[in-house]
Amino acid sequence: MIRLLASFLGAGFLQPGPGTWGSLAALPVAWALHTLGGFPALATAVGLVLALGWWATGQVLRTDPDPDPAWIVIDEVAGMWIALLPVSAGAAHAGVPVLALWPGWVVAFLAFRLFDIWKPGPVGWADRRGGAFGVMLDDVIAGLLAALAVIAGAAIAHGVPAA
Repeated sequence: MIRLLASFLGAGFLQPGPGTWGSLAALPVAWALHTLGGFPALATAVGLVLALGWWATGQVLRTDPDPDPAWIVIDEVAGMWIALLPVSAGAAHAGVPVLALWPGWVVAFLAFRLFDIWKPGPVGWADRRGGAFGVMLDDVIAGLLAALAVIAGAAIAHGVPAA
């Protein structure tokens, strides 16, 4: 059960690039969460997956000699959902289906994968912390940076109000 959770129902065992597969697997679940319960459901799921992911990752790391097994992708799920929070909020605010904001989905995915792979500044710092906390934290920060990219992209696309 722990491996199933940590690998996000096995997505982490797909090759090549299990982190990318985990991020892709997170997308339809995010859509379903938003469709069923809007922004509150997605935001609640972020908190839940962070808590469960931290616990499951800690359990795996107790017996796995690898400090950050590539097949653990529950952290990517959390980061991807964080990156999608502005899209979910925007759809709720505009009263449109969340997929109507498809450019935000594209920006969220690409920005999250970029920050997760590149590991700039605070993402790399968190990654070097190690343990379950570090495994989860680098993707949380990458998700936050990607969410900022989504917000910036929306501001550019829709026109930033003049000061």
